[in-house]
Amino acid sequence: MTETAFITAAGAYLPGEPVGNDRIADRLGGVDERGDRLRRRILAANGITSRHYALDDEGRTTELNEELAAAAVGAALADRDLPASGLDMLATATTQGDLLVPGFASMVHGRLGGGPMHLLSAGGVCASGLAALDAAVAKIRLGDHRRAAVVGSELASRWLRRSRLDGAEADAAFLRWMLSDGAGAVVVEPAPRPGRPSLRVDWIRHVSLAHDHPVCMRAGMGDGPGPRAGDTWQDPDTAAAAEKAGMMRLRQDTGMLGDLAEAGLQEFQRLARAGTVDLARLDHVLCHYSTHAFRDIVFDRLTRAGAALKPEKWFSNLAERGNTGAASIYIALEECWRTGRFEPGQTILLAVPESGRFSFAFAHLTCVPAEPTAPTPPPEEAPKPMQRDIHARLDAVWRDFEDRLDDVPVLRRLNEGTATLDDYRRLLYNLRQQVADGARWISRAASNFSVENFDLRSAAIGHAAEEHRDFMMLEADYTACGGSIEHIRSGEKNIGSEALSAYMFDTASRPDPVGLLGAMFIIEGLGTGKAGEWAARFRELLDLGERQVSFLAYHGEADDDHFAKLQAILGSDRIDAAAADRIVKTAKVVARLYILQLEELDHV
Repeated sequence: MTETAFITAAGAYLPGEPVGNDRIADRLGGVDERGDRLRRRILAANGITSRHYALDDEGRTTELNEELAAAAVGAALADRDLPASGLDMLATATTQGDLLVPGFASMVHGRLGGGPMHLLSAGGVCASGLAALDAAVAKIRLGDHRRAAVVGSELASRWLRRSRLDGAEADAAFLRWMLSDGAGAVVVEPAPRPGRPSLRVDWIRHVSLAHDHPVCMRAGMGDGPGPRAGDTWQDPDTAAAAEKAGMMRLRQDTGMLGDLAEAGLQEFQRLARAGTVDLARLDHVLCHYSTHAFRDIVFDRLTRAGAALKPEKWFSNLAERGNTGAASIYIALEECWRTGRFEPGQTILLAVPESGRFSFAFAHLTCVPAEPTAPTPPPEEAPKPMQRDIHARLDAVWRDFEDRLDDVPVLRRLNEGTATLDDYRRLLYNLRQQVADGARWISRAASNFSVENFDLRSAAIGHAAEEHRDFMMLEADYTACGGSIEHIRSGEKNIGSEALSAYMFDTASRPDPVGLLGAMFIIEGLGTGKAGEWAARFRELLDLGERQVSFLAYHGEADDDHFAKLQAILGSDRIDAAAADRIVKTAKVVARLYILQLEELDHV
């Protein structure tokens, strides 16, 4: 598992020549009196002056969506001086591929070539672009892959041409003047690029509000407020019948777009309240939107809230590139990348609202300096089979652990947004009893390492020194949340904590307890992978201050360094097959016992 992931290259592909406003009707139709009035009104509002179509003057498709995507990935690979065979993963995003089956990623891979790789087809509309990036970044961080390509691609013009839309209702005809074609792609790697700056992916957040909103942008259903059994494009006797019923038209309820803008601002403010994003410290904001009216709403609301955004920080190429859905954010990012807009040390926020059924995606990036160009490591420095094996086995343990965490009642309530202050206090109360033992079992382990493992003894002693006051932070957070210091100090371990502490002391008491590296993999992994997220979520839900979540927030930052040191040890020559077996078994046991400890919060 690596600390983070970096965008190291970007590419884009826009088919054909730019099409100005005076030529759209020639391509797409809509030149009757009613259509012309609608066109003028919409183009005046959205601010688009040119766009691209994979469509000729006769309305014939000139390129496939998979071809647009493959061209964008090819441009990103060329920017990185890499062949397609250098990829381990391809994550794609589009509103609709060329075929119903198979998935879009399979078709793009077939077009791109490059050899065996992991594929992901992210479905949805605009926000699917960042959903694909989220998946690729996660796999890079896990260490499963060393390089991934992410591409957003749209070929909307096939939905917009005259044969489909002439005479259509306003909710379908509206999109004729809004959408266009194109693709954008990035390369993601676990380290910055040698010789040129890279973009570190700090975090990605993706939230759906479909539980609270009806369908807004859709295709494949009848005229009702939502899909019903027997009333989708697959239900009529023939595809022609579905087409005749208007099910194959792409539609948007324009009356809901004001609510979309409002919901998007609320999600942004939620991130700001949680401390996840600081508008004052942002250097660039790249926001995908369909109309400049949305930008004006954002500027107005932020100004009225006392958090004005300077216009020079905002970037959009909507006017010149058009609205390309899932590809838009990457097409904008590629232009900034190519023109040198980002400088080392600057921060970038990507924001993508999606009208499909109201979902929102955000990503925070930091531009980092170029890595010094280094010679290619000699073959003997490449990861050895044993090193690859232990990382793969531990990653499997971690994935199982993460799945089980999601089912723990207190964490399920936290994820659902129903956790209470009492939940948080009980978490602190129970963790304190186990954490108080942490430095003690680490010190015992240090005393049991032989001189042959002197460096592990030193590392354990140093770690014990750093951790021995952790329980005091827990006590301070507990009392800051209204708990009694006497109560938490006199508390008893729950049965999960008892089992976990007993196991840790027993393992630490054995000669050369190298298996404890597996325990550290789970515990430090919780710090670097979960603690900061939990701290932010509790703050958001319960309106807590920094002094009330100091333990979780501290470990969300400090454990990154601890985890990096652990990874270095796990990758060293000292880990032979026997040691690897002990480490993996210990990790499995500690993961199960930690889950038990958290489950018991609801039983005390």
